[in-house]
Amino acid sequence: MVKVIAGKQGAGKTKQLIDLVHQVVENEQGLVVCIENGQKLRFDINHGARLVDISAYPVKSFEALLGFLGGLCAANFDISQIFINSLYRVAGSSDGQAAAEFLEKLDAYSAVNKVDFTMTVSIEMEDAPEEMKKYFF
Repeated sequence: MVKVIAGKQGAGKTKQLIDLVHQVVENEQGLVVCIENGQKLRFDINHGARLVDISAYPVKSFEALLGFLGGLCAANFDISQIFINSLYRVAGSSDGQAAAEFLEKLDAYSAVNKVDFTMTVSIEMEDAPEEMKKYFF
């Protein structure tokens, strides 16, 4: 399953993501991973989740991010939830159509590999491509 928390910058998306990570860490059997660009969340994320700073890796596109996520899951079969703070920043692109295609591929990957993905994206709901809106919650 893929879920996207969308809204304009400063709308409280990151806070909502942090709260979800904490809920999942307390109730989840598998491993929980949270990906961000930088180390802004290092004191906010529950220590039960693995925090990954994507800026330490050469991820500069949605395709590269998809490969990175696949490699992450291949290296550890116990991952059940992956959270991504600020999808556009993590992927290094703010192309809405490319993001929608990424979400489609990620959803297919999620179904096969039983890993759930939740992410934030700074976009107004009405400005998002139609293909992306089905993932909003």
